[in-house]
Amino acid sequence: MKKAAKKFIVLVADGMADYPLDELGNRTPLEVARTPNMDYLAKNGKIGQAQFVPEGMVPGSDVANLSIFGYDPKQYYCGRGPLEATNLGVHLNEDEVAFRCNFITIENDILVDYSAGHISTKEATVLIKFLNSKLSDQIIRFHPGISYRHLMIIKGNIKELMNLSCVPPHNIMGKKFSEHLPKGSGNQPILDIMKKSQEILCLHDINQVRIDLKENPANMIWLWGQGKKIDFPSFKEKYGLSGSVISAVDLIKGIGRSFGLDAINVPGATGYYDTNYEGKAEHAVKSLEKKDFVFVHVEAPDEAGHNGDVRAKISSIENFDRYVVGTVLSAFKDTPNTRILISPDHPTPVALKTHTSDPVCFLMYGQGIQKDEFEIYNETTAKNSQIIFQKGHELMDMFIKDENI
Repeated sequence: MKKAAKKFIVLVADGMADYPLDELGNRTPLEVARTPNMDYLAKNGKIGQAQFVPEGMVPGSDVANLSIFGYDPKQYYCGRGPLEATNLGVHLNEDEVAFRCNFITIENDILVDYSAGHISTKEATVLIKFLNSKLSDQIIRFHPGISYRHLMIIKGNIKELMNLSCVPPHNIMGKKFSEHLPKGSGNQPILDIMKKSQEILCLHDINQVRIDLKENPANMIWLWGQGKKIDFPSFKEKYGLSGSVISAVDLIKGIGRSFGLDAINVPGATGYYDTNYEGKAEHAVKSLEKKDFVFVHVEAPDEAGHNGDVRAKISSIENFDRYVVGTVLSAFKDTPNTRILISPDHPTPVALKTHTSDPVCFLMYGQGIQKDEFEIYNETTAKNSQIIFQKGHELMDMFIKDENI
């Protein structure tokens, strides 16, 4: 009888799933991309589909990755802000709400860029500190994150703040932002902060330099993804495993930290196309010398989807396969008692430039996972599989707990 798996590796390519495109001969970017490592795992493992975004919930990376980790979003969803706060080491009091704070670029009434030209962390940190010096008081404060992704903490009417309808900025690229500002009772303080940020940010030399260099300036903040403090059962309690999370994104590291996992910072991990793919995989392999579980997240395919850049999406998928999957496969291909799970969290179709709630294709390989008839990993192949998790959070239960799959 085979021994149960002892090491568990989860590799997530954010937003990798997509729709067939005419320009690709009615194929998806994943179908077009050269992915020999994932195809090897598919040929020797099992493919299926999972619905990581429950019906009625917004298809964000927070919701979807909670599901991948095995936590039911219907029960545990708390908003994006508190998860990012956890990673930044920002303590939330019971009377505070955390908002995700994007640097964006506006022109007249149009939201031109949800990331202010993927502003560097160095520039963004200076700007968020400048904003903090002008706007912070006993009610609000700002905390720097990575690139365009930051945090604002505010005290106030918790119920009203939590019930505001806030649109992610990547959903309204090229649209009139005035039509998509936070809505609901008690929205005025949030609107005031966003308006004041325009007046303050235009004064800073960094934005003038960016304009001179024909780069998108960070000339406004966008507040969204609000949430309040919540406590989760630890991953150790739930699965009996110690583990780590690797990502360039505060949200994903914050989710992992909320579960008691170690967050590993990898040099050169940017959360964009130029991220250190191989470094992430190497740190994952190293972490398993002492840990039982590792979760590796790569943001690049999602960014390409939001940018509507099909070539960049194909390239980021190929880099994920070559440098992340390939490195992990090389280390564990012939290692017993190991399992690998690969999946997107949600689709980010390049034609739509935003997330959707569709089921995504996953593959599993390793100890006790029986080979199926499929030999290529992509969305079309997965639709022919009989394995589908309507409740996506149940996939992790099977992946870890079932000796034979």
